[in-house]
Amino acid sequence: MDAANTELQTKRAEYDSTNNNIELHLHLGPHYHFFNGALHPVVSQTESVWDLTFDKRKTLGDLRQSIFQLLGSWEGDMVLSVAKLLPAGLHVCRTLDGDGLTLCELDVTDEEDILVWGGVEVGGIQIPTGSDCEPLLLNVVHLATSSEGCPRVTESPHVFPANAEVGSVFPALAVPVGVAFIHKPESAGEERWTAIPKEDLAKTFREQGLGNGSSILIQDSSDEKNSLLAKQRKWITSVNEVDWVQVKNLCQLGSEEEQITISATMNTVVFDIRIKAIKELKLMKELADCSCLRPVDRDGRLLCPVPDNYTLREAELKMGSSLGLCPGKAPTSSQLFLFFAVGSGTQPGTEMEVVVEETVSVRDCLKIMLEKFGLSGDTWHLRKMDWCYEAGEPLCEEDATLRELMIRSGDTLLLVEGKLLPPGFLQVPVWWYQPRGPAAQGKSLRDQTTCTPSPGAVWRAASAPGAPGDVCKDTSLRYLGDLEISEDATLAELKAQALTLPSLSELCTPSPAFLRAWTVDGQRPGRLLRDGQQQLREHKLGRKAKVCLEPLQEEEFLGPRDMLLRTRMRLPGQRAYAPPVDVVWDATQGTAGSLRQRVADFYSLPVEKIEIAKYFPDKFEWLPVSSWNQQMTKRKKKKKQDNLLGAPYYLKDGDTVGVKNLLVEDDDDFGTVRDDVGKENQTRLTLGTRTSQEALHVRSSDIFSSAETPGPPHRPEASLSIHVGSFR
Repeated sequence: MDAANTELQTKRAEYDSTNNNIELHLHLGPHYHFFNGALHPVVSQTESVWDLTFDKRKTLGDLRQSIFQLLGSWEGDMVLSVAKLLPAGLHVCRTLDGDGLTLCELDVTDEEDILVWGGVEVGGIQIPTGSDCEPLLLNVVHLATSSEGCPRVTESPHVFPANAEVGSVFPALAVPVGVAFIHKPESAGEERWTAIPKEDLAKTFREQGLGNGSSILIQDSSDEKNSLLAKQRKWITSVNEVDWVQVKNLCQLGSEEEQITISATMNTVVFDIRIKAIKELKLMKELADCSCLRPVDRDGRLLCPVPDNYTLREAELKMGSSLGLCPGKAPTSSQLFLFFAVGSGTQPGTEMEVVVEETVSVRDCLKIMLEKFGLSGDTWHLRKMDWCYEAGEPLCEEDATLRELMIRSGDTLLLVEGKLLPPGFLQVPVWWYQPRGPAAQGKSLRDQTTCTPSPGAVWRAASAPGAPGDVCKDTSLRYLGDLEISEDATLAELKAQALTLPSLSELCTPSPAFLRAWTVDGQRPGRLLRDGQQQLREHKLGRKAKVCLEPLQEEEFLGPRDMLLRTRMRLPGQRAYAPPVDVVWDATQGTAGSLRQRVADFYSLPVEKIEIAKYFPDKFEWLPVSSWNQQMTKRKKKKKQDNLLGAPYYLKDGDTVGVKNLLVEDDDDFGTVRDDVGKENQTRLTLGTRTSQEALHVRSSDIFSSAETPGPPHRPEASLSIHVGSFR
């Protein structure tokens, strides 16, 4: 009977899990940046998104707490918003509100995308939210004049918010207001376009029924000569009212003809165009067997050769396109035409070209490219260039074929110096972290009976020369070197390997147990790595992680619920603090009362005679921690104790907690002189940024003017639309 009951309980648990657990995709705001109307990962999608299985019957507050524990550290408010992955990027749809509501009540479904962010900005740019301003990826078509003076059709992707006026497409492309036609993706089998009356240009894209993939054609209302559409709203050109493509001679210099126009339809085979071009350009007949046609983009750059057996439609070429007749055969169906270059500072148009079999391995492809550049050695690897024309993720699987890695003709690979680590290994930069003051001695003060100083000792330490200091100036990081280590290695093994670094051998650390490990977040320690026997894989360091090591005077054993805090006693009458001292707090309950009691016990003061506050260095603010807040809930009327691990404190390892002794100083001020200066500088900077943004908004006609806020340079001379290309 007991066995039957156990089996029944197991089946019930499995059924309960199957029916109530949902998969959530957490997009971490600090790993994203906003441009071109949407959010995009800074590094890669895999490092920016974390998957979480969660019970939909639990509340939003439970989800927030689980995410906080999963991340280990978080600065400022944590806001959860439902997001949507669109062709233009990640868009924030709605913000989840009501910590007491279950995920079912909030309509959070399985496979939902959740953005974890501050609620207002990402990377200093205010994020538009809601379905009204959903970004649409549209194909904008217009007639432009080529460098040879001939009219040619130009099509490029652009992102517009759904609630923007259709007429905004003209200033976005810096062309005068004219006539607009729309072509929706559902009518892809037709060639007809719909004209937009001039008075309807003030309507939004959504009101006109445009969606992702829709096309909009614009032209000057007075340019009837080069009109792209006939009265039947079908494609035509100004060359005898028939379709055409331009072919430029790039095979034989000095020939009589340099460029010709060839009549064609979308069903014309590329081979027929090539043979006809050779005849009309009066070139050698031998070129019929050793030439190819390559599209020329609007910057004059030659793209991947087009197979002879393709039609113009299959090659995704538009009427009016420019093609270059080039020496060399087009790749076969089993071959890839690739661009490649050395380093990540390559400019468009300076790459070399190679044709390889799609079944070639990454290792062999690397050898071929090195030979073409005349390079040697085994300290090189390949990276695929991303759409921003920057080095993307490395091709780590050297034995995999290009086809298996989804490498396609036209892709650009970069030769980057530096040997790739074997699969499952990490290259971890290691830093030395030396706090100032007593904390530098590394004592983790857990037991009051053995580690608690007397109040007099606290004041003696505080009155030592140079002891009072600014809260934010206690961090000193020194680079030690890089470690190559397996993800299956433990944290203790990482510390032991770090001790072999030459720069660390001078510091005379007795053993790995006398080192405390942190991740590096910016210029200061981030997440505390506490379990020495846990594998690095389980610590979720990632390929971009950095680790800093802090010296200790005695071994430290932190439990899973122990939290390490930097406490600082305020010096009476000086608006300054004594050097930091580490205190370990059991955060099982996470209440303000338990933390106040722990700090009071450590400093040998009555709990009612102290005040404590968490310091937010980015805001130069102190947030007092009260014993409890009386809150009235709709469901139950009772006193509810705040959990310091959640809003608004988000207390985590390494946070600074200010301590005020009310026996010698009884006021509400926790700030320092440096805090006052920092706030003034922030206010001045905010006002200056706001003024420059307003001036930029006046000068610019871009719909996403906020996206033009100054940020890290990303080759401003190269338009994003140039490098997006086709996503086939």
